[in-house]
Amino acid sequence: MGKKRIIQKSDLTTDEGRAASIRLSSPKKKIAEGVVHIQSTYNNTLISISDAFGNIIVSSSAGALGFRGAKKGTPYAATKVSEFLGEKAKTIGMQKVNILVKGVGASREAAIRSFAGQGFDISVIRDITPIPHNGPRSPKPRRV
Repeated sequence: MGKKRIIQKSDLTTDEGRAASIRLSSPKKKIAEGVVHIQSTYNNTLISISDAFGNIIVSSSAGALGFRGAKKGTPYAATKVSEFLGEKAKTIGMQKVNILVKGVGASREAAIRSFAGQGFDISVIRDITPIPHNGPRSPKPRRV
């Protein structure tokens, strides 16, 4: 018959499993100031932390932490993502952050409050949500 193959999946509920799914470059040098990019949609929350030049250091999302379906777009999921990334940023040595928020989701404020509660010195909170100047073309008049 032959041997049966058993495939073991990694468990993403532990911190070791999460760390494998999240991109983190090795902390070669300490970075004191960074930029937090929060993209909040109706379905998910994506947060990434970069240095002053725009190079991404740490990034994660609600889906990467194990939230599935409609729970990814909740403020609770955004809080957990920002707490996780805040711990990683503190190991790098980050103390001062600028926050750029993009999107219309419900988790914008929850992510900002979580970063403020972790003791980061927030100097700027800027909303960079794209706004259409004229919008899409209006539909043509109905002919009856």
